Amino acid sequence: MATKAWKARYKKRLELVLKYADIRKKLKEEKNYAGLAKLPRNSNPTRVARRCELTGRRRGYYRKFKISRIMLRELAHAGLIPGMRKSSW
Repeated sequence: MATKAWKARYKKRLELVLKYADIRKKLKEEKNYAGLAKLPRNSNPTRVARRCELTGRRRGYYRKFKISRIMLRELAHAGLIPGMRKSSW
């Protein structure tokens, strides 16, 4: 499980990305790379690594559910994800 600091850093980066999205788009259209360089580093969307909403885990992340593979499995076994069940053949 991720620490609270990692989760907080993730949320802070997401907020910065949203805050500077319009400015970044405008600077890119103008090809003003000096202006882009002056923006905060964490305002770049590529610096945001998706994390599990429940545990904060970075690896094994399912975009559709916004959770990690481990939590997906546990929730599916508990029957908490509609339409998902353990397969057998």
